Amino acid sequence: MAIPNPCLVSLPRYPSLPSQRDDRYFANHPILSLIDQCSETKQLNQIHAQMLRIGLFFDPFSASRLLAAAALSPFSSLDYALKVFDQIPHPNLYSWNTLIRAYASSSNPHHSLLIFLRMLHQSADFSDKFTFPFLIKAASELEDLFTGKVFHGMVIKVSLGSDVFILNSLIHFYAKCRELGLGYRVFVNMPRRDVVSWNSMITAFVQGGCPEEALQLFREMETENVKPNHITMLGVLSACANKSDLEFGRWVHSYIERKSIGESLILRNAMLDMYIKCGSVEDAKRLFDNMPEKDIVSWTTVLFGYATIGDYDAAWGIFDAMPNQDIAAWNALISAYEQCGKPKEALKLFHELQLSKTAKPDEVTLVSTLSACAQLGAMDLGGWIHVYIKKQRMKLNCHLTTSLIDMYCKCGDLQKALVVFHSVERKDVFVWSAMIAGLAMHGHGKDAIDMLLKMQEAKIKPNAVTFTNILCACSHAGLVEEGRTFFYSMELVYGVLPGVNHYACMVDILGRAGLLEEALELIEKMPMAPAASVWGALLGACTIHENVELAERACGCLLKLEPRNHGAYVLLSNIYAKAGKWDRVSGLRKLMRDVGLKKEPGCSSIEVDGIVHEFLVGDNSHPSSKKIYAKLDEIAARLETIGYVPNKSHLLQLVEEDDVKEQALLLHSEKLAIAFGLISTGQSQPIRIVKNLRVCGDCHSVAKLVSKLYDREILLRDRYRFHHFREGRCSCMDYW
Repeated sequence: MAIPNPCLVSLPRYPSLPSQRDDRYFANHPILSLIDQCSETKQLNQIHAQMLRIGLFFDPFSASRLLAAAALSPFSSLDYALKVFDQIPHPNLYSWNTLIRAYASSSNPHHSLLIFLRMLHQSADFSDKFTFPFLIKAASELEDLFTGKVFHGMVIKVSLGSDVFILNSLIHFYAKCRELGLGYRVFVNMPRRDVVSWNSMITAFVQGGCPEEALQLFREMETENVKPNHITMLGVLSACANKSDLEFGRWVHSYIERKSIGESLILRNAMLDMYIKCGSVEDAKRLFDNMPEKDIVSWTTVLFGYATIGDYDAAWGIFDAMPNQDIAAWNALISAYEQCGKPKEALKLFHELQLSKTAKPDEVTLVSTLSACAQLGAMDLGGWIHVYIKKQRMKLNCHLTTSLIDMYCKCGDLQKALVVFHSVERKDVFVWSAMIAGLAMHGHGKDAIDMLLKMQEAKIKPNAVTFTNILCACSHAGLVEEGRTFFYSMELVYGVLPGVNHYACMVDILGRAGLLEEALELIEKMPMAPAASVWGALLGACTIHENVELAERACGCLLKLEPRNHGAYVLLSNIYAKAGKWDRVSGLRKLMRDVGLKKEPGCSSIEVDGIVHEFLVGDNSHPSSKKIYAKLDEIAARLETIGYVPNKSHLLQLVEEDDVKEQALLLHSEKLAIAFGLISTGQSQPIRIVKNLRVCGDCHSVAKLVSKLYDREILLRDRYRFHHFREGRCSCMDYW
């Protein structure tokens, strides 16, 4: 847009401007009307130059109009806006607020705080009711609890503590900092609440993992006759979804229709999502079929719903019927396969996506695919994805960083995980927690604790997941005292209430160390009902220390909660067998048959040249079976020469016949995978194996000996942790 050159009376370069009482003296100046017509920064530059030439720029109001366009328009440039601001001799409060607001919504919200500090030192004006919401937003984006509390104090000090807009901002701020209690206190003490106040608190509860509190607040909103809007209902539907409350979700659906609360496409999609997460694909499909308008979110939500219940034919039917099979559709299917425990199918679909060339993988695709790689131990593909991210110049945000760290850790390459961790500047609580989890599963307990301390130095507050990971680290490394310290300081020091998972970890720490009575006492003092994971941890400890009586009690409590938990039967059977109670072993076998339970078969996988090979016990379906069994015979012969005797007590005790025990031990899936690794990988390559169950003691002993006899590094990940075998030793130091 060319800037006209109207015939104007030139103003002096440093004009005598109107007084403060008439600060809009030039509000109707023709030049200012042109600012609103600009569509690019170049046009603003031309107006800026003309305003300088005629002296109009030195009027604070006129300069603030130019600054607002530079900082807040669709074509804004904060670098240019800052230059404009720095040229204003006496910026008015509106100009300060404009720059603070712009930076609060930018990728560098801390600049808002720096501008505010400049304002305190350079401006005669003090913050007003428009300044603080932007400052609080900046603190929210930074998750800076201390700074936000300072602003809260300043708000009260300058008598703005009743401003509803500021208070709504504070609710959002405290929620973002995971301080729901403080946010709720602000909400309760508000002298006046608008619908935004209610929406902010409901959303805070939903995002903070408190769906019941969100629904209760909605009920209170109804009793106070506050009319909800579509934002309210989005929060309520999310709460129903998180709580899996289908009945109330259906009521909310009918409520929205009765009250005619703007049934937008976004709201209908939220209803679809609620029905899917509540497990009612039928309700979702009924709503979907009656929707007058559908977008990609509508289609992929229903597609994902069918896939998650295992109806893949229906899911593919939706996929084929979609008007546009963009990357969101592919993501829904890949994610569904990965989340439903079908990582091989997820990776197969990822390869189909690459071959189709109809869509390009995005961040969501890669996060799901990396998770599938992590499940399978497919590091070749995971590494390829890492290279792809670099080649595509994709920004390593926290989601991708967390996924890469998780993949490398679960595939056995802790060093590459650490390289990724240290390569990124911005690390949120999930990135830190993923790295702590990786160190934990590899048995580096003290390093995990050091990482937690560094996390605190970086001003990142640990959450419930962080403490689950650090307690696991203490368990795997036998750090009993450290585990006790972290567990009992969670609430007092860190403000994180211990949950069921934390109690299960603590029982595991005590149980592994042989402190079974203390573990039982902890369970009996739990403030909530012990979950299956808690009794499972105690039962596992009883297996290690062969405590039959306590094992029977733990197994009984576990089966009351999960009657079809086959693992409980197997663990108790193993304890009976070690104690020579074969009649009870037979009784458990019969009971399992009677109720139709089968033990989960052991399965070990190994990736060679980008292909994942899976082995079951006694598997002979692999194309290289003859070579594998020949190698097994060779291994057995070499082991015999150094005095190895199979430890039959470690056999899964549902095999009773003594004459087949030794052969059965030799055919365990992890031994087949090791043999295949020896014949399929180079001498310098580590053999990486993933097993779905806990590795048995005999296989653990064999792996140690094989690593020495064949001078190979073996990395075996079982259900609970990693074992690094090298030169006849294991990283777990036999504490597992």
